[in-house]
Amino acid sequence: MPQSEQFTAPVEPGLGTDRTDRTSVDDVLARMRALDAALPPGDGIAVFNGVYLAVTQEVDRRIDTGRFPDARAATTLDVRFAKRYLDAVDPGPADRRPPACWRPLLQFRRHPGVRPLQFALAGINAHIGHDLALAVVDACRSLGCEPAELEDEFDRVGELLGSLEERVREELMPGPDLLQIADPLTHLLGSWSLERARDATWTAARALWALRRLPDVAEEFTERLDTAVGFAGRMMLTPLPALVL
Repeated sequence: MPQSEQFTAPVEPGLGTDRTDRTSVDDVLARMRALDAALPPGDGIAVFNGVYLAVTQEVDRRIDTGRFPDARAATTLDVRFAKRYLDAVDPGPADRRPPACWRPLLQFRRHPGVRPLQFALAGINAHIGHDLALAVVDACRSLGCEPAELEDEFDRVGELLGSLEERVREELMPGPDLLQIADPLTHLLGSWSLERARDATWTAARALWALRRLPDVAEEFTERLDTAVGFAGRMMLTPLPALVL
């Protein structure tokens, strides 16, 4: 997908209405469940999709129970965010390339030397480091607001993602009896922090919003962001020695 299309994706008419938003939430959950059913369990996209489906369902539950002060803003951000991921990994036109941040996971998704924890965190890296910044801009355009007005929703979604990262590490990290031989995995993934990624994403979203009237500069900024996040993801997916199995 051209970078200009990533940044200037059109806003669907009526997304801000409650009924359309509700349908959109149901649509993204249906697409995630379809992926979950279609992909083999060991596929790298399946690993990430499974954990992301769980957090999206939790966001949806919290919106429905009034845990977000502005349900409309939270829903819009959640839907825009999820669609960035789904559009990157779902099959599309043959000439459409996914963003650079998702290419390492798509390339290595069936590599036998890459562990499930690496797949999950590489997906989180791509989605938080790149997609979330663009989703904030998408949501601001749809809602007609400034990024500062979405900061509470951004922070609450970020808290859920933080708990997701903890759960992913607990469920997919090798047990204590494997700590010594798993040291390369521990070292590789210990260098990445979701909290730092979230902070950088918020800064990127604000910068992109400020650059919205300078499309050439915004396009270049988006391309550099995409490339940098993709590079980090490629490092996270470094195949490890067979002994780590």
